[in-house]
Amino acid sequence: MKEFLEQINLYYPLSQETIAALSKICTEENYPKNELMLASGAMSRYYYFLQSGLIGYYFNNENGDSVYKIFFEEKSFVASTSSIIKNEPSDFNIIALEDCKVIQYSVKEYRELLHKHHDLAMFHLHYLEKNWVVKKEPLEISLKYETAKQRYVSLLENESLYHRLKQHHIASYLGVTPTQLSRIRKELK
Repeated sequence: MKEFLEQINLYYPLSQETIAALSKICTEENYPKNELMLASGAMSRYYYFLQSGLIGYYFNNENGDSVYKIFFEEKSFVASTSSIIKNEPSDFNIIALEDCKVIQYSVKEYRELLHKHHDLAMFHLHYLEKNWVVKKEPLEISLKYETAKQRYVSLLENESLYHRLKQHHIASYLGVTPTQLSRIRKELK
């Protein structure tokens, strides 16, 4: 819980009362590698805080291929946010790409706490602003205007993430085939 609360406090400090209420709805869970934490078409029931491991967020295209949107490393908050906000089934799958240890908390109970605790609501607001607006905008621009090669070079800059991903995850994330990824890698050598 210590890392979880430290990450929350980076966005907005919580009172002891709020920490106690939040702690009551949290459980530590383990997801083995390749286990789906949320399947596309299912309702989002949980938020997750990733303590250890690597999580992927993907959808299946019309050919049935996995298309990765984003990867989450340690100290990340993970959820199908759009599904939760719209109260609709998720369009995305959330999968443990490595063995994962998470703090898991119910969407329903958490959202009830947001109405009762102003400081938790402020954390949530600041988190969404920073991660779903400020961080997401450059990614959207990148996807629209950069080539797969340029996006690959950007991914290489995050060495810790890059070395944890399989080549098919990288190809999927870039929107290229494994063969095209091989060509990009050869061009850069």
